[in-house]
Amino acid sequence: MSPDVPPPKLPPGLTSPGLTGVPETMLWTLHNRAAEALRPNGDFHDPEAVRIYQSLAYDYERHFGRADGSHAMRAAAIDAILRRWLERHPDGTIVSLGEGLETQRARVDNGRLTWLTVDLPEGIALRERFLPPGPRVRHLAADARDPTWMDAVAGGPTHIVAQGLFMYLPEADVRQLVATLARRFPGGHLVFDTVPVWLSRLTLRGLNRTPHYRMPPMPFGIDADRVASTLRGWVPDLATVETLEYRMPRGLPRLMDTLFRLTPALRHKLPGLVRVEFKRP
Repeated sequence: MSPDVPPPKLPPGLTSPGLTGVPETMLWTLHNRAAEALRPNGDFHDPEAVRIYQSLAYDYERHFGRADGSHAMRAAAIDAILRRWLERHPDGTIVSLGEGLETQRARVDNGRLTWLTVDLPEGIALRERFLPPGPRVRHLAADARDPTWMDAVAGGPTHIVAQGLFMYLPEADVRQLVATLARRFPGGHLVFDTVPVWLSRLTLRGLNRTPHYRMPPMPFGIDADRVASTLRGWVPDLATVETLEYRMPRGLPRLMDTLFRLTPALRHKLPGLVRVEFKRP
Protein backbone atom coordinates (compact mmCIF):
# COMPACT_ATOMS: atom_id res chain seq x y z
CA MET A 1 0.00 0.00 0.00
CA SER A 2 1.32 3.48 -0.88
CA PRO A 3 2.42 5.56 2.15
CA ASP A 4 0.13 8.33 0.87
CA VAL A 5 -2.93 6.10 1.20
CA PRO A 6 -4.24 5.71 4.75
CA PRO A 7 -4.91 2.15 5.93
CA PRO A 8 -8.54 1.05 5.75
CA LYS A 9 -10.61 1.78 8.81
CA LEU A 10 -11.83 -1.23 10.75
CA PRO A 11 -15.40 -1.49 11.97
CA PRO A 12 -15.67 -0.19 15.54
CA GLY A 13 -14.55 -2.71 18.13
CA LEU A 14 -12.95 -5.14 15.67
CA THR A 15 -9.31 -6.21 15.60
CA SER A 16 -7.24 -6.95 12.50
CA PRO A 17 -5.42 -10.26 13.00
CA GLY A 18 -2.54 -9.34 10.67
CA LEU A 19 -1.42 -12.95 10.11
CA THR A 20 0.09 -14.75 7.13
CA GLY A 21 1.61 -18.16 6.44
CA VAL A 22 1.22 -20.95 8.98
CA PRO A 23 0.10 -18.58 11.79
CA GLU A 24 -2.91 -17.61 9.64
CA THR A 25 -4.19 -21.19 9.92
CA MET A 26 -5.30 -20.35 13.48
CA LEU A 27 -8.10 -18.33 11.82
CA TRP A 28 -9.15 -21.33 9.73
CA THR A 29 -9.51 -23.53 12.81
CA LEU A 30 -11.26 -20.69 14.65
CA HIS A 31 -13.71 -20.38 11.74
CA ASN A 32 -14.67 -24.04 11.91
CA ARG A 33 -14.90 -24.18 15.71
CA ALA A 34 -16.87 -20.97 16.17
CA ALA A 35 -19.28 -21.71 13.32
CA GLU A 36 -20.00 -25.13 14.82
CA ALA A 37 -20.52 -23.59 18.25
CA LEU A 38 -22.98 -21.10 16.75
CA ARG A 39 -25.19 -23.84 15.30
CA PRO A 40 -28.46 -24.01 17.30
CA ASN A 41 -28.52 -27.82 17.00
CA GLY A 42 -24.79 -28.38 17.51
CA ASP A 43 -23.15 -30.31 20.33
CA PHE A 44 -19.95 -28.28 20.42
CA HIS A 45 -20.04 -25.42 22.94
CA ASP A 46 -17.28 -22.82 22.80
CA PRO A 47 -18.42 -19.30 23.77
CA GLU A 48 -14.83 -18.05 23.96
CA ALA A 49 -14.19 -19.05 20.36
CA VAL A 50 -17.40 -17.29 19.29
CA ARG A 51 -16.36 -14.13 21.14
CA ILE A 52 -12.97 -14.03 19.42
CA TYR A 53 -14.45 -14.99 16.04
CA GLN A 54 -16.86 -12.07 16.15
CA SER A 55 -14.17 -9.64 17.33
CA LEU A 56 -11.81 -10.02 14.39
CA ALA A 57 -12.04 -8.05 11.16
CA TYR A 58 -11.48 -10.96 8.80
CA ASP A 59 -13.46 -12.41 5.91
CA TYR A 60 -13.42 -16.07 6.98
CA GLU A 61 -15.62 -17.47 4.21
CA ARG A 62 -13.73 -15.63 1.48
CA HIS A 63 -10.51 -17.25 2.62
CA PHE A 64 -11.62 -20.65 3.89
CA GLY A 65 -15.04 -21.24 2.40
CA ARG A 66 -18.06 -22.44 4.34
CA ALA A 67 -17.26 -23.89 7.75
CA ASP A 68 -17.33 -27.68 7.88
CA GLY A 69 -16.97 -28.40 11.59
CA SER A 70 -13.86 -30.57 11.14
CA HIS A 71 -11.70 -28.65 13.58
CA ALA A 72 -14.51 -28.56 16.13
CA MET A 73 -14.70 -32.35 16.03
CA ARG A 74 -10.92 -32.59 16.34
CA ALA A 75 -10.93 -30.22 19.30
CA ALA A 76 -13.79 -32.08 21.00
CA ALA A 77 -11.93 -35.39 20.68
CA ILE A 78 -8.82 -33.88 22.28
CA ASP A 79 -10.98 -32.29 24.98
CA ALA A 80 -12.22 -35.76 25.91
CA ILE A 81 -8.65 -37.08 26.14
CA LEU A 82 -7.60 -34.20 28.38
CA ARG A 83 -10.63 -34.52 30.65
CA ARG A 84 -9.88 -38.21 31.21
CA TRP A 85 -6.28 -37.38 32.02
CA LEU A 86 -7.31 -34.61 34.42
CA GLU A 87 -9.53 -37.05 36.33
CA ARG A 88 -6.32 -38.86 37.28
CA HIS A 89 -4.10 -35.76 37.53
CA PRO A 90 -6.34 -32.84 38.58
CA ASP A 91 -3.33 -30.66 39.48
CA GLY A 92 -1.36 -31.57 36.37
CA THR A 93 0.22 -29.32 33.76
CA ILE A 94 -1.04 -29.14 30.19
CA VAL A 95 1.36 -27.69 27.61
CA SER A 96 -0.26 -26.64 24.34
CA LEU A 97 2.20 -26.20 21.47
CA GLY A 98 1.36 -23.86 18.59
CA GLU A 99 -2.00 -23.13 20.19
CA GLY A 100 -2.93 -19.97 18.32
CA LEU A 101 -6.48 -18.92 19.22
CA GLU A 102 -7.54 -22.34 20.49
CA THR A 103 -9.77 -21.98 23.57
CA GLN A 104 -9.33 -25.51 24.88
CA ARG A 105 -8.32 -24.46 28.37
CA ALA A 106 -11.69 -22.78 28.94
CA ARG A 107 -13.48 -25.95 27.84
CA VAL A 108 -11.54 -28.39 30.04
CA ASP A 109 -10.48 -26.26 33.00
CA ASN A 110 -11.16 -28.01 36.32
CA GLY A 111 -10.12 -25.04 38.44
CA ARG A 112 -6.83 -26.69 39.44
CA LEU A 113 -4.78 -27.41 36.34
CA THR A 114 -1.79 -25.37 35.17
CA TRP A 115 -1.74 -24.38 31.48
CA LEU A 116 1.27 -23.33 29.40
CA THR A 117 0.82 -22.05 25.85
CA VAL A 118 3.91 -22.14 23.64
CA ASP A 119 3.61 -20.35 20.31
CA LEU A 120 5.44 -18.07 17.93
CA PRO A 121 5.57 -14.38 18.94
CA GLU A 122 2.84 -13.28 16.48
CA GLY A 123 0.54 -16.02 17.78
CA ILE A 124 1.10 -15.04 21.41
CA ALA A 125 0.61 -11.34 20.62
CA LEU A 126 -2.81 -11.95 19.05
CA ARG A 127 -3.81 -14.50 21.68
CA GLU A 128 -3.12 -12.08 24.52
CA ARG A 129 -5.56 -9.55 23.07
CA PHE A 130 -8.38 -11.97 23.90
CA LEU A 131 -7.01 -14.61 26.28
CA PRO A 132 -4.62 -13.01 28.77
CA PRO A 133 -2.48 -15.18 31.04
CA GLY A 134 -3.35 -15.56 34.71
CA PRO A 135 -2.32 -17.30 37.94
CA ARG A 136 -2.62 -20.79 36.43
CA VAL A 137 -2.09 -19.80 32.79
CA ARG A 138 1.24 -18.86 31.23
CA HIS A 139 2.18 -17.82 27.70
CA LEU A 140 5.64 -18.36 26.24
CA ALA A 141 6.69 -16.90 22.89
CA ALA A 142 8.94 -19.59 21.45
CA ASP A 143 9.30 -22.09 18.63
CA ALA A 144 8.00 -25.46 19.83
CA ARG A 145 11.12 -27.06 18.34
CA ASP A 146 13.39 -25.08 20.68
CA PRO A 147 13.73 -27.28 23.78
CA THR A 148 14.38 -24.33 26.07
CA TRP A 149 10.62 -23.92 26.57
CA MET A 150 10.66 -27.22 28.45
CA ASP A 151 12.56 -25.53 31.29
CA ALA A 152 9.37 -23.55 32.00
CA VAL A 153 7.50 -26.73 33.02
CA ALA A 154 7.76 -27.10 36.78
CA GLY A 155 7.48 -30.87 36.81
CA GLY A 156 4.88 -33.35 37.94
CA PRO A 157 2.25 -34.95 35.67
CA THR A 158 2.43 -33.30 32.23
CA HIS A 159 0.27 -33.63 29.13
CA ILE A 160 1.51 -32.07 25.88
CA VAL A 161 -0.95 -31.09 23.15
CA ALA A 162 0.26 -30.47 19.59
CA GLN A 163 -2.95 -29.66 17.76
CA GLY A 164 -2.56 -28.47 14.17
CA LEU A 165 1.22 -28.30 14.44
CA PHE A 166 3.21 -31.37 13.43
CA MET A 167 2.00 -31.48 9.83
CA TYR A 168 3.59 -28.06 9.19
CA LEU A 169 7.04 -29.29 10.30
CA PRO A 170 9.57 -31.41 8.42
CA GLU A 171 9.45 -35.05 9.53
CA ALA A 172 12.99 -34.82 10.93
CA ASP A 173 11.86 -31.98 13.22
CA VAL A 174 8.83 -33.96 14.41
CA ARG A 175 11.03 -36.96 15.12
CA GLN A 176 13.52 -34.92 17.12
CA LEU A 177 10.78 -33.14 19.07
CA VAL A 178 8.97 -36.37 20.02
CA ALA A 179 12.25 -37.96 21.13
CA THR A 180 13.09 -34.88 23.22
CA LEU A 181 9.65 -34.86 24.83
CA ALA A 182 10.01 -38.53 25.72
CA ARG A 183 13.37 -37.83 27.38
CA ARG A 184 12.32 -34.65 29.20
CA PHE A 185 8.87 -35.80 30.36
CA PRO A 186 9.11 -39.47 31.41
CA GLY A 187 5.63 -40.73 32.26
CA GLY A 188 4.11 -37.79 30.41
CA HIS A 189 1.44 -37.90 27.72
CA LEU A 190 1.25 -36.42 24.23
CA VAL A 191 -1.63 -36.01 21.81
CA PHE A 192 -1.27 -34.72 18.27
CA ASP A 193 -3.17 -34.85 15.01
CA THR A 194 -2.04 -36.12 11.63
CA VAL A 195 -2.82 -35.65 7.96
CA PRO A 196 -2.49 -38.49 5.42
CA VAL A 197 0.35 -38.68 2.92
CA TRP A 198 -1.86 -37.84 -0.08
CA LEU A 199 -2.97 -34.55 1.50
CA SER A 200 0.58 -33.66 2.49
CA ARG A 201 1.73 -34.16 -1.10
CA LEU A 202 -1.07 -32.01 -2.50
CA THR A 203 -0.12 -29.11 -0.23
CA LEU A 204 3.52 -29.40 -1.27
CA ARG A 205 2.46 -29.01 -4.90
CA GLY A 206 0.20 -26.09 -4.01
CA LEU A 207 -3.37 -26.57 -2.79
CA ASN A 208 -5.91 -23.75 -2.82
CA ARG A 209 -8.62 -23.93 -0.18
CA THR A 210 -10.48 -21.20 -2.09
CA PRO A 211 -9.44 -18.84 -4.90
CA HIS A 212 -8.28 -16.46 -2.14
CA TYR A 213 -6.38 -18.83 0.15
CA ARG A 214 -3.58 -21.28 -0.54
CA MET A 215 -2.96 -23.77 2.24
CA PRO A 216 0.57 -23.70 3.66
CA PRO A 217 2.73 -26.72 2.82
CA MET A 218 2.32 -29.69 5.17
CA PRO A 219 5.61 -31.59 4.86
CA PHE A 220 4.76 -34.23 7.47
CA GLY A 221 2.03 -36.58 6.36
CA ILE A 222 1.52 -40.08 7.72
CA ASP A 223 -1.17 -42.70 7.20
CA ALA A 224 -2.80 -44.16 10.30
CA ASP A 225 -1.50 -47.69 9.74
CA ARG A 226 2.09 -46.39 9.77
CA VAL A 227 1.87 -44.33 12.95
CA ALA A 228 2.76 -46.93 15.60
CA SER A 229 5.72 -48.44 13.73
CA THR A 230 7.05 -44.98 12.83
CA LEU A 231 6.89 -43.61 16.37
CA ARG A 232 8.39 -46.76 17.89
CA GLY A 233 11.16 -46.50 15.32
CA TRP A 234 11.84 -43.00 16.64
CA VAL A 235 11.45 -43.86 20.35
CA PRO A 236 11.54 -47.65 20.85
CA ASP A 237 10.44 -47.70 24.49
CA LEU A 238 7.20 -45.70 24.24
CA ALA A 239 4.69 -47.05 26.77
CA THR A 240 1.62 -46.48 24.55
CA VAL A 241 0.90 -45.45 20.97
CA GLU A 242 -2.79 -45.27 20.07
CA THR A 243 -4.44 -43.96 16.91
CA LEU A 244 -7.89 -42.41 17.28
CA GLU A 245 -10.55 -41.12 14.93
CA TYR A 246 -12.54 -37.94 14.79
CA ARG A 247 -15.48 -37.75 12.41
CA MET A 248 -16.96 -35.04 10.25
CA PRO A 249 -20.22 -33.87 11.83
CA ARG A 250 -22.71 -33.95 8.94
CA GLY A 251 -23.57 -33.60 5.27
CA LEU A 252 -21.42 -34.60 2.30
CA PRO A 253 -18.15 -34.45 4.30
CA ARG A 254 -19.64 -36.98 6.74
CA LEU A 255 -20.70 -39.22 3.85
CA MET A 256 -17.25 -39.10 2.25
CA ASP A 257 -15.67 -39.76 5.65
CA THR A 258 -17.87 -42.84 6.06
CA LEU A 259 -17.08 -44.13 2.55
CA PHE A 260 -13.35 -43.83 3.23
CA ARG A 261 -13.66 -45.76 6.48
CA LEU A 262 -15.68 -48.54 4.83
CA THR A 263 -13.10 -49.01 2.06
CA PRO A 264 -10.13 -51.15 3.20
CA ALA A 265 -7.65 -49.42 0.88
CA LEU A 266 -8.69 -45.95 2.11
CA ARG A 267 -9.60 -46.30 5.78
CA HIS A 268 -6.09 -45.40 6.95
CA LYS A 269 -5.86 -42.35 4.68
CA LEU A 270 -7.86 -39.86 6.75
CA PRO A 271 -6.81 -37.22 9.26
CA GLY A 272 -6.67 -38.61 12.76
CA LEU A 273 -5.31 -38.32 16.29
CA VAL A 274 -2.40 -40.02 18.01
CA ARG A 275 -2.18 -40.52 21.76
CA VAL A 276 1.23 -41.33 23.23
CA GLU A 277 2.36 -42.22 26.74
CA PHE A 278 6.05 -41.91 27.49
CA LYS A 279 7.74 -44.63 29.50
CA ARG A 280 8.37 -43.93 33.15
CA PRO A 281 11.98 -44.12 34.34
